[in-house]
Amino acid sequence: MHGDRPRPIAVAVRERGPATTTPRKHDMTNPTIGWIGLGRMGEAMVKKLTAAGHGVKVWNRTRAKAMPLAEYGATIVDAKLDLAGCDVVFTMVSTTDDLKEVLFGDGGLMTGQRHPRLLVDSSSISQEGSAEIRQRLEAIGVGYLCAPVSGNAKVAKAGKLLVVASGPKAHYDAVAPLLQAMGRKVMWVGEGELARVWKIAHNTMFGVIIQSLCEITVLAEKAGIPRHVFLESINDSVLGSMYTRYKSPVLTNLTFEQVTFTPKLLLKDMDLGLGAGKAHGVPMPAAAATRESVARLVGRGHDDVDFAILLKETAADAGLELKPENVHVDDGL
Repeated sequence: MHGDRPRPIAVAVRERGPATTTPRKHDMTNPTIGWIGLGRMGEAMVKKLTAAGHGVKVWNRTRAKAMPLAEYGATIVDAKLDLAGCDVVFTMVSTTDDLKEVLFGDGGLMTGQRHPRLLVDSSSISQEGSAEIRQRLEAIGVGYLCAPVSGNAKVAKAGKLLVVASGPKAHYDAVAPLLQAMGRKVMWVGEGELARVWKIAHNTMFGVIIQSLCEITVLAEKAGIPRHVFLESINDSVLGSMYTRYKSPVLTNLTFEQVTFTPKLLLKDMDLGLGAGKAHGVPMPAAAATRESVARLVGRGHDDVDFAILLKETAADAGLELKPENVHVDDGL
């Protein structure tokens, strides 16, 4: 959605009562929007909303991280309950427990007399945790939509996120224009927590690909192919993707301090993926091997660095000491 005035949207909510109540549409013009969670992703997504002409009220645990958004038109609030009167509230936090805390913990969004009509969560959390949250929200008449994304903060800034949602179709239709303002494509994959399954599968593949990419890059370099040359060839082959391309600069120049995703967060997602595989009876040998590799990164204290530091550790295992190539590499964004 672009332009000076947002288009009217219909926000679907549930009548207060049992979770089986049919969603009811409420036509609104210029919906009030709240946002909780301003990490690298949340900040970039809020900027996209404000750039599309939407007013957004934001809360973050560390207020100082929220303050720069005031320059982009966002309103900084002092407490989560200050967002309770919004029509739609988005959340983007790290874990299932974090989401439960901001919603139902001390001073949580849902602990007052007023509640938002619809909660849209873009966090990477478990299917089971999401189902529990849905049950609690629907019991108090709050609509719930899962809307995880594909892409890091740089992808978000470029407006190239993929947003995949699940929950009542009426809820998705209501906020689709807002989701479209934050990415290149939005999709609805079905009812309930199916978007959580999608995100878990997505991030499990995310881990397996970086593991494989690091292995073959070390192989090529140790055999004598310059790292940036090999990565360019992969990106221009049938194996290349947006993912391999936007990771190539950090792999080439070893700029691991430019964090997009930490090893600890990747380990959490690999565990979710293996848990889902066990629950559904799906063997996942590649994911299991990758999980142990990522766990070693965490065990070695690689905390506030990008998960692509896996390349350095893989090279060390091969007896190869990597050096930055100091070459400009196009990230495709």
